[in-house]
Amino acid sequence: MIDHKECRLGVCPIGKFAFSHEDAKVQKNAVMDKLRELGVDYADIEEAVPDGLVRSKDQAAAVVAYLKEKQVDALFMPHCNFGTEDATGIIARELDVPVLLWAPRDGAPLADGSRLRDSLCGSFAASKVLHTMGVKFDYIENCRVEDGAFRRGMELFLGAVRVVKAVKTARIGQIGIRIPFFWCTVIDEARLLNQLGVQVYPFDMVEFIERYRTRLKKDGKKYEEELREIRKWLDPGNIAEQGMLTSLAMKDELFEMAEQNGIDAYAIQNFDSLTVDMGEGSGLGGALAEERIPVAAETDIHGALSSIIIEAAANGREPSFFPEFTIRHPQNDNAVLMWHASAPPSLRDPQKGKVSIREPWILKSLPATSLQFPLKNGELTVCRFDGNNGEYRIGTGEGKAIDGPQTREVYTWYEVDDWPKWERRLIEGPYVHHVSCLYGNYSDILEKACRFLPGVVCERFDR
Repeated sequence: MIDHKECRLGVCPIGKFAFSHEDAKVQKNAVMDKLRELGVDYADIEEAVPDGLVRSKDQAAAVVAYLKEKQVDALFMPHCNFGTEDATGIIARELDVPVLLWAPRDGAPLADGSRLRDSLCGSFAASKVLHTMGVKFDYIENCRVEDGAFRRGMELFLGAVRVVKAVKTARIGQIGIRIPFFWCTVIDEARLLNQLGVQVYPFDMVEFIERYRTRLKKDGKKYEEELREIRKWLDPGNIAEQGMLTSLAMKDELFEMAEQNGIDAYAIQNFDSLTVDMGEGSGLGGALAEERIPVAAETDIHGALSSIIIEAAANGREPSFFPEFTIRHPQNDNAVLMWHASAPPSLRDPQKGKVSIREPWILKSLPATSLQFPLKNGELTVCRFDGNNGEYRIGTGEGKAIDGPQTREVYTWYEVDDWPKWERRLIEGPYVHHVSCLYGNYSDILEKACRFLPGVVCERFDR
């Protein structure tokens, strides 16, 4: 499974023989101090070149070899007095990781009219070379290292790098085949693998069922104790314990399978094989599993990838949830119901009482497996990875979860800037109704990440 915090930044300061080397070292040291203050995991090039500053393309090979050895996930190239643009291009192209370009804001000319550095000018030269060499890069505006723009730019870039790494190393566990009549979740698995490196790892449904049954027989007493703790926030009514205990065993089986096989998210054919086998209360296990690993319903592979993406953007601060857009608010023209959510109970509105379990109100033939609770209010980002024929998009936007009419199952009402605009973009784009959601504001990170994902463009629903 991906550790969202594992993101190592290679720092490659760039200098130029024609400007003050001593002042370039001052700027380089200020950058390193700021990165340490921000808690960035980085590798510098002090051991690769004198003074840890590149000043000639002859030094490029040594820097590339050193940073490859350090296994950096991204490259930061601060231009500390001007810039050696040929070395910049060579190093960036050879490392083949996301690149960030920046230069400190230059001081006033000296008394005699000369200047210690022309860092902004050097950035223009370097950016042209990066474009020419086909290197994808991001840029922090010319500013002082202590300015808010530097912190914000660095945080956005590192967030984007986490997303890129998460996509390129993603492994999605698929349990069960696609539901036959759900054509909207048909995907091209080979294209995902070849274009983006996303792996789909299938598990046999019959074997999975046997595994969690065996686990329950072995650890039944443990699950009885766990269920007693869960009852502090769960009111199951008259539902028999057996299905809930089985679902807790299923939850732990998902965790173990993920650890053994490097699974980052699951796409599960949640009805009706599992619900029929476990019986009443089976929805409890999947909801609890989402506290640690995303679970997308209805064998939605793109949906599982959407959850991996948004959780990487948020650096694992909180779990995502997986609802669908359903109906417009009866009075609020800019709000819509997010319903049928697969969501961790930790995201519930704590003021609305205990969680309960009932039968799905649409598929009444199924046992009582659906958790019932409204989600908490707050700022909310949606994310949907989708597309066809290798033309992929990450659709994203920000709004807020608000109060609204009561309904069944897990839900919230979502208010945005202009719902008719969102609706048209969702309909006209290559999207299904499922989305991955996370409390907070992450669309800027997702937009930036698309700069570094081949064949993926970002569509902002809120712009």
